[in-house]
Amino acid sequence: MNPIYFDLDGTLTNPKPGITRSIQYALRKLDHEAPSEDELIWCIGPPLLASFKKLLGTDALADAAILLYRERFADIGLFENEVYPGIEATLSVLAGQRRRLFVATSKPSVYAERIIDHFKLRGYFERVFGSELDGTRSDKTELLDYALKAAQVDPAAATMIGDRSHDMVGARGNGMTAIGVLYGYGSREELLAAGAHQVCTTPQELLDHTG
Repeated sequence: MNPIYFDLDGTLTNPKPGITRSIQYALRKLDHEAPSEDELIWCIGPPLLASFKKLLGTDALADAAILLYRERFADIGLFENEVYPGIEATLSVLAGQRRRLFVATSKPSVYAERIIDHFKLRGYFERVFGSELDGTRSDKTELLDYALKAAQVDPAAATMIGDRSHDMVGARGNGMTAIGVLYGYGSREELLAAGAHQVCTTPQELLDHTG
């Protein structure tokens, strides 16, 4: 059975309040105007440093913002989050099929591990792959290359499931099957343009495309 890698934010869990409020916190600490939570949705999924560079304009300010973001996210924002309806049922079916399941997220591993444990999803996954706090492996193509090799998985037999373009680009860049989900933060157009082989509306629908 083909191994499956799941993105975290926007795919397994809905992290909107925690991420957007922590971004607002960082921006205000830097005396910068903070957009609304809805206006910051585009920041969910891609590497955060790049998003802060777009918001603030310079590398130095983006680096400062990351540290401020983590002040709030590490203790509060991490848990302003919820598992999407239907995810646990889908994971249960896949686990019952003895599938090898992994998490592959641009989020730092130290946070991803805590989120997976907090929502009691650990039992479904063989391993959680994330970036380092210094930004190493925050690029999804690089992360998946590492995750495939570390788990000794043949890319041609593996599937990546995610909600944003960088998930699809990372999968295609490593020769994996790319499946996009529409209940997260990416549009059908974004996912297909980035190379998604399939696009699913619900977690349940994933079962029809991961055989």
